[in-house]
Amino acid sequence: MRTLGNPHSASNLAKGGFSMLRISGPGMMVFVVAFVVAVIFAANQNDVVGWVVAIIAGFWLALAAFVVFSIQKAAKKATAKLNEAQNAFNAATGRAPSSGSADHGGTRLVRSRSEADEVRDMKLDHSFKIVQVQVRVVEQERAKGEASDHDTIRRALETIEITATNARDMIKSSGGADEPVSGTIID
Repeated sequence: MRTLGNPHSASNLAKGGFSMLRISGPGMMVFVVAFVVAVIFAANQNDVVGWVVAIIAGFWLALAAFVVFSIQKAAKKATAKLNEAQNAFNAATGRAPSSGSADHGGTRLVRSRSEADEVRDMKLDHSFKIVQVQVRVVEQERAKGEASDHDTIRRALETIEITATNARDMIKSSGGADEPVSGTIID
């Protein structure tokens, strides 16, 4: 069994590594040769039994062709459904769509990261580090008990508040608008 996102998935195998034509080729060749031999013998003998054998061989050739093409069609539909399910799974987990997407035929770029995104992420990371340092300062001062410096605690909390406000202003909404994120926080 293969996992979703595996580069050797069924869609990739159907494209290059695995072909229904390669599997059906030798079997179909047997039916084609049997049909041609039956027609040649029937034409040479010119009797009813030879033509009956040729008709039976033609029936088996048509049946084999029907089965092969039906399996190919079903395999294509199954691959499309697999890609659809894989893309739905990837979208639900926040990953990029699979490369075997039936409607695009390849990897599609959802959104490229710009230099502004990189700078914003670096600033957010720095803001979180500042908050962590200030939390440590507050904890150290609280651990001192009565000897703690209340001005240091007040300045640390003020720094946390300013940093958090600035960080929230850096986060943009997912719609791409230049407005801060809004919504409900669920604990």
